[in-house]
Amino acid sequence: MDKTSMTFSGRNFTSEDIELIKWTRKRYPQLSRTELARTLCEFLGWTTPAGKAKTPQCTSFLETLEEAGLIKLPPLDTSKIRLRNSKLPDFNIDTTPIADELKDLLPINLEIARAGIGLKLWKRYISDYHMIGEKQVYGAQLAYFIKSKETILGCLQFSASAWALSPRDEWIGWNVQDRKQRLHLIVNNSRFLILPWVNVKNLASKVLSLAIKQLQEDWLREYCYAPVLLETFVDTSHFAGTCYKASNWIYLGETQGRGRVDRKREYALSRKAIFMYPLQNDFKDCLKGIKPYKVVNPDD
Repeated sequence: MDKTSMTFSGRNFTSEDIELIKWTRKRYPQLSRTELARTLCEFLGWTTPAGKAKTPQCTSFLETLEEAGLIKLPPLDTSKIRLRNSKLPDFNIDTTPIADELKDLLPINLEIARAGIGLKLWKRYISDYHMIGEKQVYGAQLAYFIKSKETILGCLQFSASAWALSPRDEWIGWNVQDRKQRLHLIVNNSRFLILPWVNVKNLASKVLSLAIKQLQEDWLREYCYAPVLLETFVDTSHFAGTCYKASNWIYLGETQGRGRVDRKREYALSRKAIFMYPLQNDFKDCLKGIKPYKVVNPDD
């Protein structure tokens, strides 16, 4: 590993940056891992476009530096780990079969699952009924309930895009610098769940249509910028991706099976089909910096 310069999560860290990290660890030995990461985000200006510190990414980078023998981190706070991994609260979930015609369930709404009881319920559904389950994702993200009036039909999640994806990057016409500067403008549909007792023809395609129409405004309101492109990955050993094809998502090929954090190139995951959906016609120009993307000044 080159100890003078490193790239992590789309950011290049110079030798001066790494020396600053070492100095901060020695200067403030009492800081926990999370407190250290927050401090370093402030020192390094490592934030989202909305100005929020990238604490989870920084924590992961510190662990990478520790693996490389460059720093020694404080021990993990196991009490917090136990709390984070504790059993989600029980909910009285109605599993009565729903096999109505789509027209009888309209209007279908996508409702953001807010922190608190709403997000805990969303995590319970994903944990119990999604094949991948509920796992921590980093960076900007929105979780939605799929609802017909007050009845929950499923769940959606949109979160940070893959750091490097050759078929996508070649299709866009990106160079490395473009990707580092504007990767946040791509959002990944990282979870899509229609609950197993819901059997409604064309519901999945309807949900994707609604998400495409409202995601930009929701993201702009929550994070002060609007993404211009959606991506998703479909495990074709389990699913055909029918709803994405029916909704005119663009198929770009397959992943290499590495996942977001395969730093050792172990290729441990199954290959997945890559689908993209542009949220505006000039998305490539926005992603290459030729045209501006929509933003809101948090101070306005």
